Amino acid sequence: MAATLYSELSRRERQIMDVLYRTGRATVGEVLGRLPGRPSYSTVRAQLRVLEEKGHIRHLEEGLRYVYEPVVPRDRARQSALRHLVETFFDGSAGKLVAALLGTRAPLSDEELKRLAKIVEKAKRGDKR
Repeated sequence: MAATLYSELSRRERQIMDVLYRTGRATVGEVLGRLPGRPSYSTVRAQLRVLEEKGHIRHLEEGLRYVYEPVVPRDRARQSALRHLVETFFDGSAGKLVAALLGTRAPLSDEELKRLAKIVEKAKRGDKR
């Protein structure tokens, strides 16, 4: 089954995916231990099953336990979430997103500004790499 868009997941499903992306793989108990709000074991197990049905994760059997890992690469999920963010809050404009980021109170380091300048130059040349 094809994975749904990351942005279409519930808040708890996104939290579970965040745990799996950070850890690479985890059991139900390990996921449970890293979630806020302390849901029940059976709730987390059920949500992992739903995420598996949606095509976001898979499980491996290690002895008597299931170990879950993401199927959707993190960069693809990141792009999906970012597209959703830009469409929802910035009228589809990457420029408005960048302007909002640059307008935050946290100043960018010289290194970050140089990296952004390189990205802008690549975009001007049409270089997608």
